[in-house]
Amino acid sequence: MPAAAANSAALTRHVTMLSVAMALILVIIKAIVWLMSDSVALLASMADSAMDLVSSSATFFAVRYAATPPDAEHRFGHGKAEAFASLIQAGLVFASAALIAQEAVHHLLAPQPVTHEGWAITVMVVSIILTIGLLTAQTRLLRRTVSVAVSADRTHYAADLASNVIALIGIAAVAILNVVSLDALAGVAVAAILLWGAISVFREASSELMDRELPHADRDRIKTLMKQDPRITDVHQLRTRASGPVTHMQMHADLDPDLSLEAAHQIVVAAEKRVLTEFPTADILIHPDPRGRAEPHGGAFAESHAERNDAP
Repeated sequence: MPAAAANSAALTRHVTMLSVAMALILVIIKAIVWLMSDSVALLASMADSAMDLVSSSATFFAVRYAATPPDAEHRFGHGKAEAFASLIQAGLVFASAALIAQEAVHHLLAPQPVTHEGWAITVMVVSIILTIGLLTAQTRLLRRTVSVAVSADRTHYAADLASNVIALIGIAAVAILNVVSLDALAGVAVAAILLWGAISVFREASSELMDRELPHADRDRIKTLMKQDPRITDVHQLRTRASGPVTHMQMHADLDPDLSLEAAHQIVVAAEKRVLTEFPTADILIHPDPRGRAEPHGGAFAESHAERNDAP
């Protein structure tokens, strides 16, 4: 495995381990305080943390499997495992939101007093601080590498942060105003935020599984890097897709038809190295075309003359 990919994999493993540890700690302390306080908002937060533990564990194993080298049965690697883990996350968060909403509605119809509000408030503050720390670590990682599983985990924990703040407000409002229904209303708000988070995670995972192209800015940058050598006069049929930590890209490059095979090869290899400086975990395939003499290629994604400019 290249050094850049190995370093990226190590950082990802560290952050996912941190995520699992934090979720486990929060489940334990929230369960203890919920048994003391009987707060619906805290129950909602505890249930969400339990789902976090399951989904973070799935991410923990998925990123390790995704980073394993290609084998005889998976020539393009195992990166899609991250997207499958993200779908599991989305499903668990959705289930968590539904259960929390059900419990909150029940308590709205039959309000029950909240006790030990001080402990409940304390555990929510601890949860918020730990979540902010994890989000910071995940954000730093995603600035250095691409991981749809960690990105989904961050989206999930961002929703958690908002839900923890709402739960804290609900519990504090009960303690100050003595309006028991505020606790249940906070639970409803938490469920709504988690539902939105589940939809966001599902959309991101689906985009990777459907081989969605990289953003236009990244595609434009790839072409710019390719054409820094004036001997490459055009880049077309650029196709890109993400697969966990790896970005697959293939393209055609127009070269002088009188170049020798060795000279064309050297130009293409140099172009590949330029792209790798900014996309270090990319898998790149460049097909050289003799400028002005290449016929459109056939196959499942046949190219026409009108598509030569490869409009985004």
